Amino acid sequence: MPKKNPPIPGTPGSGTPTLAEPTEPTEPLPPKPDQRAPALGTATGQPVDGPDTARGQQGEHLTTAQGARLYDTDHSLKAGTRGPTLLQDHHLREKITHFDHERIPERVVHARGAAAHGVFRGYGSAEPISKAAFLGKDVETPVFVRFSTVLGSRGSADAVRDTRGFATKFYTGEGTFDLVGNNIPVFFIQDGIKFPDVVHAAKPHPDREIPQAQSAHDTFWDFVSLHTEATAHTLWNMSDRGIPRSYRMMEGFGVNTFRMVNAAGESSLVKFHWKPKLGVHSLVWEEAQIVNGMDPDYHRRDLADAIESGAYPEWELGIQAFPDTPDQTFEGIDLLDPTKMVPEELAPVQPIGLMTLDANPTNFFAETEQVAFHPGHLVPGIDVTDDPLLQARLFSYLDTQISRLGGPNFGQIPINRPHAEVNDMLRDGMHQTGVHPGVAPYRPNSLDAGCPFLAGPDTAFVEVPVPMPESTKLRAAPASFDDHFSQARLFYASLSPVEQAHVAEAYTFELGKCYEQVIKERALEVVANIDPGLCEQVAAGLGLPAPAPTVAYDAAPTPSPALSQVGAEWPLDGRIIGIVADDDSDLSEVADAVEMIGKNGMVPLVIGPHGGELGSGKGAVPVSRTFLTMRSVEFDAILVAAPASDPRVHVLLAEAFRHCKAIGGWAAGRGLLEAAGIPAEAPGILIADDASALFDGITALMKSHRVWERQV
Repeated sequence: MPKKNPPIPGTPGSGTPTLAEPTEPTEPLPPKPDQRAPALGTATGQPVDGPDTARGQQGEHLTTAQGARLYDTDHSLKAGTRGPTLLQDHHLREKITHFDHERIPERVVHARGAAAHGVFRGYGSAEPISKAAFLGKDVETPVFVRFSTVLGSRGSADAVRDTRGFATKFYTGEGTFDLVGNNIPVFFIQDGIKFPDVVHAAKPHPDREIPQAQSAHDTFWDFVSLHTEATAHTLWNMSDRGIPRSYRMMEGFGVNTFRMVNAAGESSLVKFHWKPKLGVHSLVWEEAQIVNGMDPDYHRRDLADAIESGAYPEWELGIQAFPDTPDQTFEGIDLLDPTKMVPEELAPVQPIGLMTLDANPTNFFAETEQVAFHPGHLVPGIDVTDDPLLQARLFSYLDTQISRLGGPNFGQIPINRPHAEVNDMLRDGMHQTGVHPGVAPYRPNSLDAGCPFLAGPDTAFVEVPVPMPESTKLRAAPASFDDHFSQARLFYASLSPVEQAHVAEAYTFELGKCYEQVIKERALEVVANIDPGLCEQVAAGLGLPAPAPTVAYDAAPTPSPALSQVGAEWPLDGRIIGIVADDDSDLSEVADAVEMIGKNGMVPLVIGPHGGELGSGKGAVPVSRTFLTMRSVEFDAILVAAPASDPRVHVLLAEAFRHCKAIGGWAAGRGLLEAAGIPAEAPGILIADDASALFDGITALMKSHRVWERQV
């Protein structure tokens, strides 16, 4: 008997709509099961009992903002049916005025993002180097994570070539800790004073405001070819890391070096790493171009759908720990230089906890848009270093939140409220929602019985007492910051041949979009110092001579296998398999395939010639996508169970083949593969008698993400 098709993510709301407009008054519907709102609490960290919907709209009837019920919201108050609108229409003025002020300034960078709620569970393995309580064994801490692109506006596309933000807010019992990083471990600049320069260069040209969300233009390459400390980050962007397959399959890095201190007061230097349980995986370039036209919300939809379907993404938080020596270096690498990373082979990443994202936001604006991160939100056991980029971030993040969120009380917005007691003596200001009793918001005082009191050093945040070297005040950088190419050479040498080919294609495309010839030539001079062979490939693509390197190195870099995305196998949770079928297919076999895929934690999407169902009666199979609404980029693998000759299916299969995805066929599907020009003997093409015989082979191929043998 055919099995029931598992639910497909993407349900718009928690209710079931009716064909006719509802007329019976009802309370607002609750959020969907996959959604969660910020924890209920006061502006000063006091938990509040109540339903999750306590901050949502209340009551069955439409009201003004002041709670007065309304009988009409479709017509303004007029002097007669054809007369002018009257100024006294308080409802019109309130409704329009609020609408006119709905938007707030978008973030200058990281404007486009997606977020989720989750929980972090400490392993206890960090206790020898950090007294932070949330890292203790089996301590569970609520988190809110926002992923983002850097360059584009809020309305840009997801699958652009860009750095991605990876910001995590830990609501710990000792205060809020924000770990604000990227999916790339190195940065464009060494000193925060250069941040306006790199952003101005990478943003759209100021005269035409184009190109949007892209680095393939003159101002970006003008800057990075002159400012060569950006070379390593630029190379990472040109690699597959610049176009992730999913936020769920993306590493995160703290970028800067931080300091940890244990209960004994001993300090260590650390770098933070987020390791996705699903592995690190990227789109190929043609896929990204298709995605941005087909579904510009690709990454945010993927994250929300995975959580809705129960495929909760997970990351292990790890640290690389280093001795806190006076020179703050490790194996010759300056730990205060944010353009440098430390290979994992030199300093292994030690897992210290597991993060699981298990709920979507209830309201995008209230949570994803208004969440405010700041690297200065620290807790006892974690401190900052003198990294000159981090030092500027400590000023910049706080400053920008005041501008975006209307004043200094942004921490009282529900998504930003601490889950710890707050008694800060800060008063008034725009959007103050706390109602503070007492008369003495100062210290020392006796009128408020001396409250608040200072905590002892055992429970308070205490800055690590780092000796300050005697020096002369000047604008300069240490000599160790002068090496701009060794890390780029290391990264490129660590990539597999197929990944290196993608890097060459990316440089060729990006520089090919530049107008000025001199910028292309200067960029090639930089690429030559990364790898002469890479430079020759890019130069050939641009029709230019390849310059010789200007920096000499004694030996080739030792590759770091941890930097390559290719060569391992990963879990398949939440992966999407498309099943091409029609009314003439063996629908019992299709239903069996749907059940097998769903039972193994993946999402089956049946692709048919029309919507609704294939077949009829008890044996009918629901259709999730039609030949009109599907595109290859949505699927991680394709199964074919139909003889359909529709040219759109041929395009689907041809694209999946080019993009190195696993493809399988059974029954009449064999003929369709042949008709689409898919060679049966090619790597990653499986033919079997039925769906069951295909399943193990297809899933084995998917564990490697792609069948890269087709490109080698």
